[in-house]
Amino acid sequence: MGGLTVLHVDTKQMKIHHEGTNILILLFIVLLALNIPVWLFLPPWILPAICSGLSLLVYSFVFNFFRCPVRSFKGDSKNLVVSSVDGKVVAIERVREPEFIKGDAIMLSVFMSPLNVHANWFPTSGVVEYVKHHNGRFLSAYLPKSSTENERSTIGLATPEGYRLTVRQIAGAMARRIVTYAKVGQYALIDEHLGFIKFGSRVDIYLPLDAEILVEMGQATRGGLTPIARLPKIKA
Repeated sequence: MGGLTVLHVDTKQMKIHHEGTNILILLFIVLLALNIPVWLFLPPWILPAICSGLSLLVYSFVFNFFRCPVRSFKGDSKNLVVSSVDGKVVAIERVREPEFIKGDAIMLSVFMSPLNVHANWFPTSGVVEYVKHHNGRFLSAYLPKSSTENERSTIGLATPEGYRLTVRQIAGAMARRIVTYAKVGQYALIDEHLGFIKFGSRVDIYLPLDAEILVEMGQATRGGLTPIARLPKIKA
């Protein structure tokens, strides 16, 4: 494994992702509508207090899920691939990627729990050459077959050096909606969001076989910040 690039992260900037705005507003209205009659018609106070406490817990969980830190990669990003998401590395293996690379590649998978940030970043800068959504099942994202059987969205990137990378957003048992912002023809930047997956899932990144892997199984990653691979300086 190669050495990791030192990062300087501004942790002070945080916002709520726009994908969660309507959900949070609706949830607030629903919980308020439930709590008002409870306080009015269910004495003694201990029962309404329990209901309000549970409501606050639910709202805090959903609010936390849609948090979206403002991140900017400060190191030298040339030939570097960063994690698209926050989570844990659950797979590093050689596979065949038939959709965009159309050949053998190293698949590096990061699993997101419901407690992770769920915004998805572009893993490298380059031109978006391929975007396709696939309907499918909602198996646990931990399972290897979720990469090909689950609801998913595939994005193909071509770097300025001529490398081709595939990013696959995969729905899980809880995640029922994948949002993809990437558009064919777009020049993507490493600091930009490529999409969002709601309520826990997985992202697979398919790398060239000669890429130097910089992470290990079980390692925690941060989207847009953690280097996961380094591409050779000159494409063979």
